[in-house]
Amino acid sequence: MFTARGKRSAFAVGLVAAAALALSACSSSNPLDEPSDAGSGSGDSDTIVVGSQAYYSNEIIAEIYAQALENAGFTVEKKLNIGQRDAYMPEVESGDIDVFPEYTGSLLEYLSKDGTDVTSPDDVYAALKDALPKELTALDYAEASDQDTYTVLKSFADENGLKTIADLAKVTTPVTIGAAPEFEQRPYGPAAAKEVYGVDLAFSATGQTTLESLLAGQIQVADIYTADPAFQTEDIVALEDPENLILASNVVPIVSSDIADDVSDVLNAISAKLTAEELVGLNVQSTVDQKSSADIAKAWLEEQGLV
Repeated sequence: MFTARGKRSAFAVGLVAAAALALSACSSSNPLDEPSDAGSGSGDSDTIVVGSQAYYSNEIIAEIYAQALENAGFTVEKKLNIGQRDAYMPEVESGDIDVFPEYTGSLLEYLSKDGTDVTSPDDVYAALKDALPKELTALDYAEASDQDTYTVLKSFADENGLKTIADLAKVTTPVTIGAAPEFEQRPYGPAAAKEVYGVDLAFSATGQTTLESLLAGQIQVADIYTADPAFQTEDIVALEDPENLILASNVVPIVSSDIADDVSDVLNAISAKLTAEELVGLNVQSTVDQKSSADIAKAWLEEQGLV
């Protein structure tokens, strides 16, 4: 079992020095430091707390982490469906949450207030490791990601011989990309596509109706996130981005540094198996098949031979 974390050493406050030494010699934990509503956790400092965003895809990954760690013999407490980054990162940084599924590019942007000039998976990962506070460690990242794409109908790609974003320059009719309004000003928006790939694109602020607009033929290109179930349920294809125009956001376990060595084998094995296609399939089970995150995670771990 891994060593007790320093963040929970506060149990010694208020005790005389001799008593504190005696306690630390015989025990590495203190139940009083744990929340009173600790759920399934054991309530001591050897409990690993796994968190997730209020997002079904992230919750599934968190369940996979939690169940794999439990199978490896760790005591695990789950703190799922917390909210978005501003809500949970303080808990992760303080050590109240020990393991969290994150996305390399998105987290790097959050930590780097002045933005980032790297975009490829390896470069983003390296920059993220440098940007993390020393209390946190990024383990191996997965092929699976949740990031922007330039996506077209498969029929449109076939008709125009499209494989990469650059190939859009070959289309002889006007091409419009649809996305959330802020996409137009993003570093990987239409202006950047023109600069990097020589592609002329009109822009339509489709927002929540982006996929529907693409399927209806109202736009020719759509910003669809790579983990979207539509990549399995609809005939759409994300164009390749060989110049790494789009910021990579691969799934990555972020863990408390003092347990990184203990949990790395378990979580890195998951990252090695979690491909883009696998993550989309997991999300389809949630949104289409309406299965619980726990059941989806259990079945996937068994299928992958990880438990």
